[in-house]
Amino acid sequence: MDSSRRRILQLLGLSSLALMAKPVINALAVEEHAGEADPILKENDNALKAKQWAMVIDTRAFEFEGDLEPLVEACHKIHNVPYLTNKRHEIKWIWGVPYHNAFPGKAARFLSEEVEHKPFLVLCNHCENPPCVRACPTQATWKRETDGIVLMDFHRCIGCRFCMAACPFGARSFNYRDPRPFIQELNAEFPTRMKGVVEKCNFCAELLAVGKLPACVEASEGKLHFGDLYDAESEVRELIKTHYTIRRKQTLGTEPSVYYIV
Repeated sequence: MDSSRRRILQLLGLSSLALMAKPVINALAVEEHAGEADPILKENDNALKAKQWAMVIDTRAFEFEGDLEPLVEACHKIHNVPYLTNKRHEIKWIWGVPYHNAFPGKAARFLSEEVEHKPFLVLCNHCENPPCVRACPTQATWKRETDGIVLMDFHRCIGCRFCMAACPFGARSFNYRDPRPFIQELNAEFPTRMKGVVEKCNFCAELLAVGKLPACVEASEGKLHFGDLYDAESEVRELIKTHYTIRRKQTLGTEPSVYYIV
């Protein structure tokens, strides 16, 4: 038997094992998630709460790639995101892309100079109907029903990358190597990851738990807005009501919770 065929059979065997174990793992995971086992998510009396957290990004306020740097730096610094120069291995929680990449279904053949050259901030959309959650065989990725945030349990992740294949937004990164040596300034209050683990934006759930807004929102100086999508009086609902907003790949039915004022 040649090595390629042996490898295929091994992968099939691992996939079958994961599917067989999924009901048991799911039952255990639901019980653990219900108790918020992760200490960084433990809420105090100042915790910010919502039925469905959402973000509104005012794209009119960002003209150049450098305009996004303070937001990206704030996010990556607080979450121990490693800095890797190899593009194939880089880890990203939030970053900027051209309009055509952010909104492929809405991209006209010709765009204005302003839209053509400005960066658009992208991140996990914390979808109300997240396909990544359904794809994960171990519930390492799960949706917190109390506020709609799609979270990750790094210890439960087995590195199968099914969630990455299921995410239509490319919002997840995989640690192909140990990321810890590449953390520029360690934040001891947030867990580091290890080789073989997927990671992504978590809407700064650990900050919300202690009454603080997401790091990128604080760093944006009013360009990003965060609030309860289901509260008709919230700032995000008011912005959506009074401005023309779009979301990424709306036709897929995932119901993204990130809106863009254009």
